[in-house]
Amino acid sequence: MIAPTLQTQRLVIQSIKVSDAHAMFLYRSDKTVQRYQFWRPRTQGEVEDFIQKVNELAFDTEHTWYQLGIYTKQPRELIGDLGLHFLEPHNSQVEIGFTIAPTHQRQGYAAEAVISILDYVFAHMRKHRVIASVDPNNTASIALLKKLGLRQEAHFVQSLWDDGAWLDDVVYAILREEWMRIAYGEKPGK
Repeated sequence: MIAPTLQTQRLVIQSIKVSDAHAMFLYRSDKTVQRYQFWRPRTQGEVEDFIQKVNELAFDTEHTWYQLGIYTKQPRELIGDLGLHFLEPHNSQVEIGFTIAPTHQRQGYAAEAVISILDYVFAHMRKHRVIASVDPNNTASIALLKKLGLRQEAHFVQSLWDDGAWLDDVVYAILREEWMRIAYGEKPGK
């Protein structure tokens, strides 16, 4: 399956290009971004390798992460990325993660991108469930997930080892029927 190109009022969400490695490296290496990320690239070359490997994957392949770029329409600029982790069973669940460059945060771009991907995953791919794993200190991401209708399902205490320390992990989730009711007013079972 080929990765989608999604358009919102202000954004284009599509496969990230190697030519955007420099822009991705700039925001992914920012300390304010890295505090909530497990992938912390040390060089632009590392980002180029990452993008090449992602683009070799088929979109919607079980047990893989696929990274999409979040671009502004005018001017065309990479301002973040959105990852989809295709989970089992039967490849019916997806984990999402999103990153926005600090200069573009607090402008509604993350909400616009996440709404677009939730709609695509549920309405077009007909996935059953979407989850998001988040650091409990990442209050902006948690507020966004709650605003979009995801509920907290778990809080794992000191369950992740990262950079020499144990960290907590909070999991939010939403079912297809819940999203369809929120986004389209559909009744359960449709």
